[in-house]
Amino acid sequence: MTEVEKKLIKKVILQIKDSVTSDIRIMEICGTHTHQIARFGIRKLLTSKIHFVSGPGCPVCVTERGYIDALITLLEQNNVTVATFGDLLRVQGTCGSLEEQKSLGKKVLTVYSPEDVLSLAQDYNDKSIVFAAVGFETTAPLYAALIKTASMLKIKNLFFLTSLKRMEPAIRFVLGNAKANIDGILCPGHVAAITGIKPFLPITTEYHIPAVICGFDEMDLVTSINVLCKQIAGETPVQLINTYKRCVSDTGNEAALSLMNEVFKISEVSWRGIGKIKDSAMILNGNYEAFDACKKFGIEVKSNPHPFPHECECGKVMIGEKTPDMCKNFGCQCTPEHPLGPCMTSSEGACSAYYKYGGSEFGSKNYASTR
Repeated sequence: MTEVEKKLIKKVILQIKDSVTSDIRIMEICGTHTHQIARFGIRKLLTSKIHFVSGPGCPVCVTERGYIDALITLLEQNNVTVATFGDLLRVQGTCGSLEEQKSLGKKVLTVYSPEDVLSLAQDYNDKSIVFAAVGFETTAPLYAALIKTASMLKIKNLFFLTSLKRMEPAIRFVLGNAKANIDGILCPGHVAAITGIKPFLPITTEYHIPAVICGFDEMDLVTSINVLCKQIAGETPVQLINTYKRCVSDTGNEAALSLMNEVFKISEVSWRGIGKIKDSAMILNGNYEAFDACKKFGIEVKSNPHPFPHECECGKVMIGEKTPDMCKNFGCQCTPEHPLGPCMTSSEGACSAYYKYGGSEFGSKNYASTR
């Protein structure tokens, strides 16, 4: 960071402190924002009156236990190999994790890009490769391109168990929950880079809550927080502001949206710890159902009535009711080495960020318990 940038950030932080005269709660929906705020030490630079809470924007955290169970069920079938990104390996289903299955000799492979999956299917054309496709609008176009390519190449041994979610229905769910009690929202810039601003407009037009589409570096974050604080303080009108215009246009990435619309259709899906949310899933449409692992292997993803261990509070952390340091197990019974829930397991999870960059010194506990 240059000296000019440092001076500018100090100036913006002073403006924020001038605007904030009482306790406020800002939700960062995106797991990357949670980590960047912690990584850059932004909480420590701001006034203690600003309290950050997380939202359901970590794709691994909101993936149902039943989804992990379905992947493990597939491993019981002859000749099936499950390919997944590393984050999903340690997430617990009802009867263990993919990592545990791998240690038992089951065929679980870690990939680092969707293209790796295509290579696997081509290299092992005598096996069935099932890809665990988890994510939001950010990754959905990549999966759509992969599925379309596999179709064009007439690859017959590659299948997808999808758990792709849409951001707008989740935001509506959170804002409909009075316990969240949110004063402003940092909206995920990478989702908006695909979707454009439309999914985020209801935050201000229907719920009348200040909202900013935000990038991911230090200047992006403090600038966006300043914009939010001025709206919350009544210094400027409540409206959706896009401070990430270098990557986000009003209409989004039209090529990516076209790919998604060609391959997926909208459906209902259950979010871990939240329950079913209408129109929040992207599933394979009829033209590409030959790649659907559920149809190919006759399985289904079942919602689990007990999404977390009873002592875990990930469900409340993911909708902003609590911060990780409010969980009695945080940092003692629950650590990255021995996680109880997905928010500590996933590298994008809120509990993981808190633990890695400062733990309970973030200090939201006292405020949250008194408001």
